[in-house]
Amino acid sequence: MPSSELLPLAYERELLERIRRGERELFAELVRPYERRVYVTAYAILQNEADAKEVAQEAILKAFAHLRQFRGESRFGTWLTRVTINEARMRRRKEHREIMKPFNELGSEDDEGQVVPQDFADWREIPSETLERKEVRDLLVKALASLAEKYREVFVLRDIQHLSIEETAEAIGITPGTVKTRLLRARLMLRESLAPGLGGNWSRPLVFEKGTKPWT
Repeated sequence: MPSSELLPLAYERELLERIRRGERELFAELVRPYERRVYVTAYAILQNEADAKEVAQEAILKAFAHLRQFRGESRFGTWLTRVTINEARMRRRKEHREIMKPFNELGSEDDEGQVVPQDFADWREIPSETLERKEVRDLLVKALASLAEKYREVFVLRDIQHLSIEETAEAIGITPGTVKTRLLRARLMLRESLAPGLGGNWSRPLVFEKGTKPWT
């Protein structure tokens, strides 16, 4: 089974039980499908490849050390993502990094409030042939980096990592309603930032397929 594919839930639970009973070598198989997600999540917060790699390793080691704290109420990957987010946030606070200023906010600061976009055009996907160009990927990376962290986290988990609304909410520690509001704002801000550079070339609903992520 390719490493990027999720394990069947029943088998994942079996692995967890066997690891808890002492078959510690099976942890590598349990965590393998989530390795890319862990790195991308760390990078979304830290915006630095070296730091993201270190935090990804630290998060996986911490998950292994505290595996008995995982109660199995969600998929292991959701819990591991939450561990990664916490590790990345701690790293950023420890190093006292300056956070990049976000684009101007769209609408109210209240995440549960109504979003008022500057126009009513739908968020559209960048055509795949355009996304393959390096300059377009660079634009995407810059645009993502310029989002406020709370919007970047939701966008990466929901639209790039394809977690469900509920999984995203659990991983970040917010409500599903807040996920939806932040995601809409993130999409609108990214669209507004990217559209001029792409000549308004938008044609399909946003879906990042495997292999078309901005950092691949």
